[in-house]
Amino acid sequence: MSGLLDLLNSPMGKQLISGVAGQTGQPENKTADVLSMAMPLLMGAMKRNVSTQSGAEGLMNALSSKHDGSILDDLGGLFGGGVDQSVMNDGAGILGHIFGAKQPQVESALSSKSGMDTGSIAQILKIAAPILLGYLGKQTRQQNVSKPDALSGLLGGLMGGGSSATRQQSLIETFLDSDGDGSVIDDLAGMVLSGGNQKKSGLGGLLGGLFRK
Repeated sequence: MSGLLDLLNSPMGKQLISGVAGQTGQPENKTADVLSMAMPLLMGAMKRNVSTQSGAEGLMNALSSKHDGSILDDLGGLFGGGVDQSVMNDGAGILGHIFGAKQPQVESALSSKSGMDTGSIAQILKIAAPILLGYLGKQTRQQNVSKPDALSGLLGGLMGGGSSATRQQSLIETFLDSDGDGSVIDDLAGMVLSGGNQKKSGLGGLLGGLFRK
């Protein structure tokens, strides 16, 4: 998934990493590692949720209103002076909805793999979630997605499609369904950071499109 590494090394990617690092007080290299693992988990959890009619309708309603993509119009302002508490509260609500009771396990696993404390992990997730939803909101309009039952296809497409995305989604499902220590994140992180043969239309492309001017 080389597109993701390309993004994190791009000027816009560095702005994202720097902004999140500044918010948490964490080193930028660790922040980049956490984001590279957190984004696939967030996307995969959303895809899992829209497999039910109520989950799909809930996400569609959110993307049609509050999460219409306007948060992306001024990322510099978002990070300038610290992320507004209302954005953090919004992120907390999103995380509770998509991860449910597994949220502490997600945070613990990301902490274990990155060496960052769980409090900072929680902050990063709260910032990443509204940004990701804002991107999805813009995508639903650009791709004329207006029905809840089309969201699974949209999310699957953004994850890249093909066997790599299928395996990635399987890892995420396993992680969210398990009661283990989150070791599956090793495999997931390996897929994200290996550079593999994932096309830029996958998650790396998603992130590149998210932060490209």
